[in-house]
Amino acid sequence: MQRGLPMQPTVVLLKEGTDASQGKPQLLSNISACLAIAETLASTLGPRGMDKLIVNERGEAQITNDGATILKLLDIVHPAARTLVDIARAQDAEVGDGTTSVVLLAAQLLKEVRTLIEEGVNPHIIMKGFRQASQLALQRIKELQITVDKSDPERFRSLLLKCASTSMSSKLIHSEKPFFSKMVVDAVECLDQDDLDESLIGVKKIAGGGLQDSLLVRGVAFKKTFTYAGAEQQPKHFIDPLVLCLNVELELKAEKDNAEVRVDAVSDYQAIVDAEWEIIYRKLEAIEMTGAKVVLSKLPIGDLATQWFADRDIFCAGRVAAGDLRRVVQAVGGAIQSTCSDIGKEHLGTCGLFEERQIGGERYNIFEDCPKAKTCTLLLRGGAEQFIEEVERSLHDALMVVKRAIRNGEVVAGGGAIEMELSAYIRKHALNIPGKLQLVIAAFAKALEIIPRQICDNAGLDSTDILNKLRMKHANGEVWYGVDVDGASGVRNNMDAFVWEPSLVKINAISSASEAACLILSVDETVRNPQSEQQNAGPKAPPGTAQRALRGRGRGMGRR
Repeated sequence: MQRGLPMQPTVVLLKEGTDASQGKPQLLSNISACLAIAETLASTLGPRGMDKLIVNERGEAQITNDGATILKLLDIVHPAARTLVDIARAQDAEVGDGTTSVVLLAAQLLKEVRTLIEEGVNPHIIMKGFRQASQLALQRIKELQITVDKSDPERFRSLLLKCASTSMSSKLIHSEKPFFSKMVVDAVECLDQDDLDESLIGVKKIAGGGLQDSLLVRGVAFKKTFTYAGAEQQPKHFIDPLVLCLNVELELKAEKDNAEVRVDAVSDYQAIVDAEWEIIYRKLEAIEMTGAKVVLSKLPIGDLATQWFADRDIFCAGRVAAGDLRRVVQAVGGAIQSTCSDIGKEHLGTCGLFEERQIGGERYNIFEDCPKAKTCTLLLRGGAEQFIEEVERSLHDALMVVKRAIRNGEVVAGGGAIEMELSAYIRKHALNIPGKLQLVIAAFAKALEIIPRQICDNAGLDSTDILNKLRMKHANGEVWYGVDVDGASGVRNNMDAFVWEPSLVKINAISSASEAACLILSVDETVRNPQSEQQNAGPKAPPGTAQRALRGRGRGMGRR
C-alpha cells in the first residue's frame, strides 16, 4: 500500500487579524493612493489655482492653496501616500515653495509607469530609469540657469522682486503682488545677509483694515502684554532710550503658596515680610540705577513694580514672549539678564524710537531705528482671520524664495517653461538608449509635462493645444517659452516676462519627486498590524491583572 505524503504543519508567523498584502496588486494600490492625493492638490496649482476649505474636528476652518498645508490638514492615513506628505513638507522646509508641484510630479511619474508595471516590467528597471532621467534633468537645469550679477544692487533687487511676485502669483494675495513683493524683499534685506535666519522676521496678525494697511516695521513690534493699573501712568513714547531685557520676576509672592514659616512673635513675621519687600525694592533700585527707560521681562512684573516704574517715568512690560524678547535683543543690542545686580552699560540696548501705538483694535509696542537691527516685523491686516492666516503662509513662501535667491542667485523661467525644456531634452536623449530603459526615460519626460498642463487646465485654457505650441517652440530652441494664462496665444517667453524662480526650487522638486516615486515602487508588501486599525489602541494587560488590582495586591500594568 502506497504511503501518503507527510502532512505539512501549519506555520503561523503573524498575529491573527494581521493584514498582509503583496505583489503587483499591492504596488498598483499604492500608486492609486498617491494619484488620489495628487488629484486633490491638482486644482490649486498655478496663477489660476483654486483654494481648499478644510474644517478640522474642532470645527475650525482654514482656507489655503499651499500644498504642504493642505496635506498637513488632511491627516492622511494611507502608509504609502504619506510619503508624498513627507516630500511636500521637506520641500516647504528646504525652499518654501513648489510644494504642490513636487506632489503632482511624483504622482505623475507613478501614473506614467503604471502600464509598464501591469505588463510585468521589473520595478528596479523603472527605478534605474528614473534615477538616470533625474540626473539628466538636474544637469540640464544647471546648464540653463541664469546667474544674476550681485555686484549691481539695483538689478539684484529687481531680480528678488520678480522672484517674490512669481511665488505670490498663485496665492490669494496675487492682486497685491507689487505691494507685498516690496515688503518681502525689504524684510529679507533687514536680516544679517550672511546668516539670513528667517525666524528673526516676526509676523503679527491684526484683524480689521485692508491688505494695504499691512506694514513693515524695521525693528520689533509685539502686542501689549498683560499689565497692572500703574501701566497707564507710564510714558509711552521715548527717543533714544536705553532698553533693558530681563529674565527676572519682579513680583511679590503670596506667602501661603510658597513656604511654611514658624514664628514665636508677630514682630518676627513682620520682619520676614519686610525682608521680602526689601528684596524687591533693591532689585527695582538696581534697575533704575542702570538708566534704562524701557524694561522688558520674560517673567511677570507685578503691580508694585509697575507703579514704582510709573512714578519714575520708566516703561515696563512683563510676560514678553521668548521669541519677541530674542528679536528685541537682536535689534537693540545688549543681552538678556538673569539678575538685577552688576548690570553695566554693555548689557543695555538702545533704539532711535520706542512707542506704544494703536493698530486696529490692539496696542503694539514698537521699537524702530534700531542700530543693530538684523530683524524686522510684518504687521498683517485683513478682514477674516482665515484670510490673514493664508496671507501669512503666502508671505512665508515668498520670504523663503527670496532667501534662496540671495543665497544662490541662479534663476530659471517659471510657468512650465523649464519643465517643457527638460521634457524635450530628456525625450530626445531617450532615443539613444536601447531596451526597456528607453520607455522609462520617455515616461519621465512625459510626466514633466503635468506642470504646464495643469496650469492650463486650472486657467481654463486648452491644454492640448498649448502644449503642442510649446513642444514646437522648444524643438526650435526657444528654451524659455512657457504658459501665459493672460495672453491670447497662451504661450510666451517667460524669462522676458519676468516669471522667474530660483533654480533650487526646481532642482529640489525634481530630485524629491524622483526619490519618492522610487521609494513607492520599491515596496511590494504591506503588513498591517491589526492594532494599528483601532484608534489609540494600547497594549493589552496580561490576563488576571484586573482581579489582582481589585484585590489590592497588584497595580495593573500601566500603558507603556
